[in-house]
Amino acid sequence: MTRLFLALLAILTLVPVLARAQTADAPFQSDRIVVTVQGQGPDVILIPGLASTSEVWRRTADRLDDRYRVHLVSIRGFGDIAPAGNAQGAVIGPTANEVRRYVADRRLDRPAVVGHSLGGLVALRMAADGGDRIGRVMVVDAAPFFPALISPGATVGDVEPLARIAYQALTFLGDEALRMQGTAIGDQLGGASDSLFNSVGWQGGDRRTLAQGLYEVMTTDLRARLPTVRAPVTVVYGWSPDDASPRARVDRLFRDSYRNLPRPARFEPIEGAEHMVMIDQPARFMAALNRFLQ
Repeated sequence: MTRLFLALLAILTLVPVLARAQTADAPFQSDRIVVTVQGQGPDVILIPGLASTSEVWRRTADRLDDRYRVHLVSIRGFGDIAPAGNAQGAVIGPTANEVRRYVADRRLDRPAVVGHSLGGLVALRMAADGGDRIGRVMVVDAAPFFPALISPGATVGDVEPLARIAYQALTFLGDEALRMQGTAIGDQLGGASDSLFNSVGWQGGDRRTLAQGLYEVMTTDLRARLPTVRAPVTVVYGWSPDDASPRARVDRLFRDSYRNLPRPARFEPIEGAEHMVMIDQPARFMAALNRFLQ
């Protein structure tokens, strides 16, 4: 009887351990995102921007995975990944919810979340909704309201008609139409169009998903949500000392954009970078990322 009791006790003790192991080993099932993992250590989540997959983070992940466990997110419908659940409806909000579900499912302990462009909006949304579950956030060339980087007084109402035009152009005419119209639309908002339209790293994808993602990048305004962000925030962006460059004035615009955070953000301007900061200036970006993760 004693042996039977001990055997049952051992089995009952092992069941939760085995369940956790199976959860950790089983692929995460999602119709919104695809996640791959490499390395061991504290958790870092990397989220790409519009029309990009996790490949834009490959060099960064390879430089981190000897010290960190890196979770590379791809958003379905970008690149060659089938859109699945992103074939209809919103993109940014459901993606943020799904990455937060991933954090809970994998039992990640206050991970660092790094998001580029649209991925930066996802990261901010996660932090605003996630409370203490998110350890820290880095947004890379992203603002809580992107048009404010182009025209500080712009409102969602001002931008929405232009966003609708961009949506229709991308839906009906394809990627090349977006590249051709990007500068013109940006000029209507006051210049600096590279912060919204940049073909470097553009991997294409499902037209409807891309069009919806672009529409949301142009019309999402998270400034009122910033006071609910508990995690410390670092903002990284391309900058130029050349007064002739639109990037010369973004420092003030980024700082104004994040003034509603409960604790001041840390700002990391990267000289010589444009929108794809981690590709344009990889060494300087890695230095900023290492400071963020310390």
